[in-house]
Amino acid sequence: MILHTLLDYETLRFIWWLLIGVLLVGFAVTDGFDLGSGMLLPFAARNDIERRVVINSVGPVWEGNQVWLILGGGAVFAAWPQLYAVSFSGFYLAMFVILTALILRPVAFKFRSKRESPQWRSRWDWVLFFSGFVPALICGVAVGNVLQGVPFRFNADMHIFYDGGFFDLLNPFAILCGLVSVAMLVMHGAAWLLLKTAGQVAERARTYGMVAAVLTIVLYAVAGVLLATSIGGFRISSVVDVAGPSNPMLKTVELHAGAWTSNYAAHPWTLAAPVAGFVGALGALLGLALRRPVFALLTAALGIAGIILSVGASMFPFILPSSIDPRASLTVWDSSSSHLTLFIMLVVTAFFIPLIVAYTSWVYRVLWGKVDEQAIRDESGHAY
Repeated sequence: MILHTLLDYETLRFIWWLLIGVLLVGFAVTDGFDLGSGMLLPFAARNDIERRVVINSVGPVWEGNQVWLILGGGAVFAAWPQLYAVSFSGFYLAMFVILTALILRPVAFKFRSKRESPQWRSRWDWVLFFSGFVPALICGVAVGNVLQGVPFRFNADMHIFYDGGFFDLLNPFAILCGLVSVAMLVMHGAAWLLLKTAGQVAERARTYGMVAAVLTIVLYAVAGVLLATSIGGFRISSVVDVAGPSNPMLKTVELHAGAWTSNYAAHPWTLAAPVAGFVGALGALLGLALRRPVFALLTAALGIAGIILSVGASMFPFILPSSIDPRASLTVWDSSSSHLTLFIMLVVTAFFIPLIVAYTSWVYRVLWGKVDEQAIRDESGHAY
């Protein structure tokens, strides 16, 4: 028996749909508090020592956290090549802006403390804010556009054409989703700073974090209501061969108002995702209010996971709908790599994901504890 036949094509496609969600959640939860801490830097920290405390709270771990982004991009490229082609070409400028912000972050970390000038350091502090705010906002805006459908199509030769532009992405619903993303990462960053810092920095972060938690709950609820009442969803209206060839044009698709939320009626267990989003944000608010940093951080992570997974649960089996030719929409069943490719990738992933989780857990265990402000003053214990 050939090994890859141990799992049928349908099962492998579904597993890789789940794994993409896991990788997105892994990036948002780990690198999310880095981005959130960067957004809070100019506000939670008021002088140079306080800002160095914030920077040193994430400085040793931010690079490792970005491995989830690399894994996610690689997985999309290998498991969902059509999704990679459409999204990375259609959202090219948006992704360029995100990458610019992420590239500037390590530059800011390395150069900020190279000069004593307050103006010099202040400029790099705002670069760190920019490198946290811009990826958070644009990633949320991208999700908002995916929920509405992306303007792409295939020609007779299956060449992909993207008919949109960068500023077309900045529509009201997409900006709302971007604000949800910003709020939830600020909430997460505040929980991290409450855990890793003390004194006024922790108190200011706690205050901002509670505001962000309330905004996360409210904005997420508003987005959900709009998705159910005003945003058209997509529905497959033909017979689907879940183990068939990766050709999106073999199906027919219809646009229906409220189609995205109908998945919850058809599969009630998927309600766990939005419930986790609300419960997690509420738990983070409670943890911040009661000064319980570990509880706040874990529940903030739960909220982020729930919010992200609720998007996938709403859209299933669609992964990238087309707003100008619904039939061209990419689904779990018609846009994946081959059976053998998915199986080989699964074997490799089954080895590396636990290794990454184990190594990351060990690093956080070694670095457990608050950043010592006195060690920063003495230049004896921190890198930045």
